[in-house]
Amino acid sequence: VGLSHGAPWFSLGIVYLHGILPAGPLNGAVGGTVRFTTNLSPPAKPFFTVSWSFKGTNIITSTNTNVTAPGYASRISLDRRTGALELRRLVPEDSGEYTVSIIPDGELQKEGKTTLNVYMIHSPALVLIEDKTFTNLTCEASGSISTRVWTKDGQPLREDSRVSFSINKKTVYIHPVHSSSHGNYQCLISNPVSSETAAYNLTVNYGPHNVSIIGPLSASPGRRVELRCTADSIPPALFRWTLNGNDTQVNGSVYVIERLTLESIGNYTCSAYNTVTIGEYEEGKLILKKWLSTVDDHV
Repeated sequence: VGLSHGAPWFSLGIVYLHGILPAGPLNGAVGGTVRFTTNLSPPAKPFFTVSWSFKGTNIITSTNTNVTAPGYASRISLDRRTGALELRRLVPEDSGEYTVSIIPDGELQKEGKTTLNVYMIHSPALVLIEDKTFTNLTCEASGSISTRVWTKDGQPLREDSRVSFSINKKTVYIHPVHSSSHGNYQCLISNPVSSETAAYNLTVNYGPHNVSIIGPLSASPGRRVELRCTADSIPPALFRWTLNGNDTQVNGSVYVIERLTLESIGNYTCSAYNTVTIGEYEEGKLILKKWLSTVDDHV
């Protein structure tokens, strides 16, 4: 069988059109969605059969009904008009070669192939504690990669005293982690055909820092008074209140005095604890003065 450049070639009743699928590879991120589009227009009569395979194994065949392989029923959608396939909730194992086979009504079978690369950021499974532990983030990708660009919380990630990159920027090293290291990291991966962003939420346990009590410094007798303790902490801090050095048995972030009396006057201390950064705590203090006729709010 002879070949002519740019034209389809025929073998055993199958026509292979180089343009039935766009040039690959396609890029996708773990947890994301990709759409395999064809260059076919909706025909006057529906396609007789549309079938997609992954690494030689059928994942969906559509004639009058759809027959979908186990593990794909909730993750794929087929557009019968054009043969396009949508694949959702991507996992690294979805990387590989995909083949579409379409039999139009009264025409020869058409096929196309493309490759999907699924990208991800992974990090060692460690409990990270501010100034005590180290970690790294690796941007994994298969196929041809031209560039990797890292961002954190939407801003370019740059090297500093804690952050450094591997030569090819595949890996970010954070030595040691800090409260400012907490956040969303993204790796933009590009090749000559397309680009995709993989994301990773890094949790750094820190604090409590900046413990303070918000509430009035004075109040009228009989008034309801609310004191609120705040702290910067991951995970959220636990609190304990004392009055004039005595434990109040109040352990929440809010201390409520339903009716202000002489016994309510004094030095309030809020101690904040973090169950992960064991041994780390800070205290906030507020002196509730003798009652006055006006309220002086302290923020």
